Amino acid sequence: MQEKAVKRTLDLYILMCAFEYFISILVSGTFLATLTSHLGISDSLTGIISSFVSLGCLFQLLSMFLNRRHTKNLVLVGGIVNQLIFMLLYVVPFFDAGQQINSAIFIVVMLVAYILSNAIIPIRVNWFYSLLDPHQRGVFSSKTQIVSLITGMLFTFGMGTLVDHFRETGQIKIAFILCAVTIFVCSVAYTLMVIFSVPPAPEHASSSRRDILRVFKSKNALKITLLFCIWRVATYSSLPFYSTYQIKELGFSLQFVSFLNIVHSLSASFVSTPWGKFADKKGFAIMMRICLGIAAAAFLVNVFTVPKNGAFMYLLYTLVYATAVGGIGLCQTNLVFEMVEPDLRSNAVALNSAISGLVGFLVTLIVSPLVDYIQQNGNQLFGLNVYAQQMVSLIACIFTVLCILYITFVIRPKKRTV
Repeated sequence: MQEKAVKRTLDLYILMCAFEYFISILVSGTFLATLTSHLGISDSLTGIISSFVSLGCLFQLLSMFLNRRHTKNLVLVGGIVNQLIFMLLYVVPFFDAGQQINSAIFIVVMLVAYILSNAIIPIRVNWFYSLLDPHQRGVFSSKTQIVSLITGMLFTFGMGTLVDHFRETGQIKIAFILCAVTIFVCSVAYTLMVIFSVPPAPEHASSSRRDILRVFKSKNALKITLLFCIWRVATYSSLPFYSTYQIKELGFSLQFVSFLNIVHSLSASFVSTPWGKFADKKGFAIMMRICLGIAAAAFLVNVFTVPKNGAFMYLLYTLVYATAVGGIGLCQTNLVFEMVEPDLRSNAVALNSAISGLVGFLVTLIVSPLVDYIQQNGNQLFGLNVYAQQMVSLIACIFTVLCILYITFVIRPKKRTV
């Protein structure tokens, strides 16, 4: 009976992640860009707001101080509250408070939602991953990722088509209402998944305050954290600015963006299970080094992406980058479970996400003035005709290569022997 309950719980976790992913789709990317454009928020500020997903990770450190004896209740209540706050983002355009006040309210709501969301993530991850066979973590992570990507692909296409329709007919606020209702429905589904999951075993529910300091002394935890700090520099110097690039300079419709998301989801799903099996056999560090090489190539493609070749080149970038993140997405949690002792894993997950997340947010803040400067200068830099997103793609490529060197010479991955 216990084995059946655990299996059911792991299946529910996969669905839980999918519903949470649907909500994240509606508050990020081109959906977020559509909201911020309606509110009159600039591209650079939209990039900063997009990076709140990274800044929010800082608040995963709060999980270290939460009582693990109430894991299920924390995950349940925290999930409900933060998702309903996300829903409020689509209510802000209806406020009659002026552009500046509405924009300020929007930013505060977004930040609060990410704070609450991240405070419970390490506890939830440790709860469900502690139920897994250590040699099945890669395959299970790939299943979770595949379900989220495939269902998210269909979800994105459907919602993108709806938003496009109402935007073209001058009824964008109807689209905002539909998005708000959709987030509410996803929140209810997420809640049911948590309610019917078995609670964590006592040894995983306990909380030890001394582990808060111990995790900062763990060499492996710190090595993993630094690796993902460098990776965040690469991604958050570039990705937050791609959404506005697609719908403005490149002139993509939300329907075409949805098509690109379908390509991304299918590509990442196709490689996810092979990457998971490879990692279970060879190790997650070895797999991540290979995937980072592919990611560097993807960023290099975007260095040469301009309106004239935008549709083809961005499609190529999407295919290559999806192949990379299909594997990289399996690594952040699993590297911790592979390299860090069991009693420190939850705090190590929090430390990794928090520090690297803060780095990602700060990087976006630093890069935003460069984006503004290039755009306000007529898309020129040092006398060269260049779009801001081409330059940030070059920065991303360089730091991705640094990640590869770091894994090779600092982490020094070894093949698994068992």
